[in-house]
Amino acid sequence: MQKPPPLTDRAALLRFRARATDSAMFLQQEALFEIKERLEQVNRTFTSIAIVTPFPKIWEEFSKNTLILPDDEVLALEPAAHDLVIHAMALHWANDPVGQLIQCQRALKPDGLFLGACFGGETLTELRVALAEAEVALTGGLSPRVLPMGEIRDLGALLQRAGFALPVADTDLRTVSYGDIFALLQDLREMGEGNALAQRRKVFAPRDLFTKAAQIYADNFALDAGRVKATFEMIYLTGWAPDESQPKPLRPGSATTRLADALNTDEMPLPDSAPKGRI
Repeated sequence: MQKPPPLTDRAALLRFRARATDSAMFLQQEALFEIKERLEQVNRTFTSIAIVTPFPKIWEEFSKNTLILPDDEVLALEPAAHDLVIHAMALHWANDPVGQLIQCQRALKPDGLFLGACFGGETLTELRVALAEAEVALTGGLSPRVLPMGEIRDLGALLQRAGFALPVADTDLRTVSYGDIFALLQDLREMGEGNALAQRRKVFAPRDLFTKAAQIYADNFALDAGRVKATFEMIYLTGWAPDESQPKPLRPGSATTRLADALNTDEMPLPDSAPKGRI
């Protein structure tokens, strides 16, 4: 089977991340806060933690007993070595997100916990619209300019494909205001989230493109006081390494109590006119 072309230009991504600044890491900090909040709801002490992140400085404060490693395509994780693995704000750039999740699952001890955070499909919807409309108007075509990101349903399904038990995916939409599209683009560069798509055009975009995109952005996504909005969707993933101690779904037909009794209501027979064998 032919291998699909990579989504991400890894070398370009690493260059962009190397230029990231501490002042633009507010969404990384938000992810750190949310991960800590979720762990407070888990009645367990973790003693062997691994964190996959492109920005280790932010996550160093997480715990003393922590292995911090980059989101390489092959993760430096030992099998069944950790009771908690966190994949922090990098999965959206993975060429093989399922592979990343499988490696995290294999690194967990039985009944170990996986937590993930990444950008979701609603991220930068305004920027996508403005750039697409501007480029079509000026050139009649489109170029890959904003990373396509997974929808929450798809990411939840990836947890199941990776072999996690009790998978859960939830989402949090954040709206950030900027002076204009150019302030947003500068912030993305300082986040290390520049356009590292493998299929991007590797020539400078014409100045007219961004001028027109800025006007479209301002016309359609303005806030009060002359500012514009940008949406960031944060998706959080939770899954457990399978273990016999975990709750299992009941077998079909094994119920011992009628649903009508549980709901304290009367069971109604089907009308005689209903076709036999069908409801």
